[in-house]
Amino acid sequence: MVKNKPDASTSRAGARGAAAPYALVKQFLKDGLQQGVWPPGTLMPSEAALVEQFGVSRMTITRALGELRSEGLVERVQGVGTFAAHLGPVSSSLTLRDLHEEITERGHRHHARVHLAQAEPASQALAQRLGLAAGAPVFHTLIVHFENGVALQCEDRYVNPACAPDYLRQDFTQVTPTHYLLQVAPLWEAQYAIEADRPTAQEAKLLGISPGEPCLIIVRRTVNRDTPITLARLVHPGARYQIHGQFKP
Repeated sequence: MVKNKPDASTSRAGARGAAAPYALVKQFLKDGLQQGVWPPGTLMPSEAALVEQFGVSRMTITRALGELRSEGLVERVQGVGTFAAHLGPVSSSLTLRDLHEEITERGHRHHARVHLAQAEPASQALAQRLGLAAGAPVFHTLIVHFENGVALQCEDRYVNPACAPDYLRQDFTQVTPTHYLLQVAPLWEAQYAIEADRPTAQEAKLLGISPGEPCLIIVRRTVNRDTPITLARLVHPGARYQIHGQFKP
C-alpha cells in the first residue's frame, strides 16, 4: 500500500513564514518519517529533488538532512543517498554508571570516605520522592569520593529500605552505593536534574573547596518498576568534573 506523501506547500503555508527554510524542509521530512511515508531503510528524496520541490539552495537541504542525521532519524550514504534510519535503543553517557569504574578506566585510583551512614525518619518532602510515609525510616549516607587523592564528588544519598534492606551493612570504602544498588535493586528508570551552583557550606568543607566555587550538581532519582529506590545529590567541583554525552540510534 502506497501512502500519501506530506504536502510541502501545506507545510510552508502552515508555517506562515515564521520558520527558517531549512526548518521547513526538516519538518516536512520528519512528518513523512512519522507518518510512515518512508519506512526504515527506504531511500528518501534526493537533495536535487528537494531543492526543486522547495525552491531553496542545496546548502539549505544539506543542513536539514544533517540535523535529521544528528537526531538519528536518517542515514546518509555518500554517492547513494539518504535513507530512513532503523531506529533502535538510545544510549547516552548520562546512563547511570559507577564512579569507581569511571575513575579506574582512566587509569586512576579511587577511594571513598564515609562521613555518615544511618537510618533516620524521612521528612515530608523526602517521603514523597521515595514513596514513603512521612516519618518512615530511610537510609542516609554521606560519602566523598576521591580520584588520585583529590576530592571529586560529594554523594548525599537517601535509600528506600524496602529496595535495599542490607544497605547500611555494606562497606562503602570498598564498594560504591551505585554498584551495590545496581546489584540488589535493578532500576527501570532514572531521572536527572543537572545545574551549576555553589555548594552548601558542608559540601564545600568536605570537598576542600571555597563556598563560592562553582560546582556541577546532579540530583538523581531511580525507580524499580513503580517503587522509588534512591534519591542522591551528587556535587562535583566544576574545575574537576565534566559530563560527556553522545546520541546513537
